[in-house]
Amino acid sequence: MTLSQPHPRIQEQTTFWRIPQYDNMEMLHATYVTHVFPRHFHEWYAIGMIERNNYTFYHDGSMRDIAQGQIVVINPGEIHSGHAVVEDGWTYRMFYPGVSLMRRIAYEVTGKYWSLPAFSQSVIDDPVLAQAMQRCHRVLEKGNMHLLRDTLLRDVLGQLIVRHAVNSPKVMPTGHQRQAVVAAKRYMQQHFAANITLEDLANEVGLSPYHLARVFRQETGLPPHQYLLQLKVERARMYMESGIAISDAALMCGFTDQSHLSRHFKRILGVTPGQYISQL
Repeated sequence: MTLSQPHPRIQEQTTFWRIPQYDNMEMLHATYVTHVFPRHFHEWYAIGMIERNNYTFYHDGSMRDIAQGQIVVINPGEIHSGHAVVEDGWTYRMFYPGVSLMRRIAYEVTGKYWSLPAFSQSVIDDPVLAQAMQRCHRVLEKGNMHLLRDTLLRDVLGQLIVRHAVNSPKVMPTGHQRQAVVAAKRYMQQHFAANITLEDLANEVGLSPYHLARVFRQETGLPPHQYLLQLKVERARMYMESGIAISDAALMCGFTDQSHLSRHFKRILGVTPGQYISQL
């Protein structure tokens, strides 16, 4: 009698790189099993297709499920998260184009200037585009023919814009509380390395600490301290890109040491600082 062998457990793995000729666009091909992305945001787009299984993520105030073959699109600045829903995780291919690149492609495709190509749906069911996106990503990962890469990228992002973008980004309604959140975010951006207190923010925007914390989370999906941590990680990333050592970037951004930065960097971005700077 032959005993059946247990199936090997799928291992987490990430391939991360950037492409200088596309405004240093970042790329990720990853399998995540136990990794949990906390709520966070990017200053660029997060666009990708699910290659295997499915996962669930927070976006725009609720949890969303996305399955194999579907497309995920997160606009710059939008809070989102992500984690597996099955024990062997999920695999996806992600593009992280900057705003300037998306504007340029939108103009090339439509002949019109866009202040910000924006997408109202974070989960898009478009099998033809998803397949084209997968092929483009594979070429950008392995291929070296610039003409092919340029053509496929413009086709994929151009079709995404033409088929699914809205004419203008969502505009946050005006009001004192929302203005207070904007002011609090601006204050944190200016003082990201400091040990800011909730009272500091509340005094800056003219709300009570409790009220500010409540309104901030309602408006952004994150409590103020997690938003500040995201800013610290983002600034550390920028410092490292400029050639500053990981340990120095950590201290400059208010982390206690390099390991403190590394822990949050991996948790939020899915790759270690060392993996990140190896592609600079």
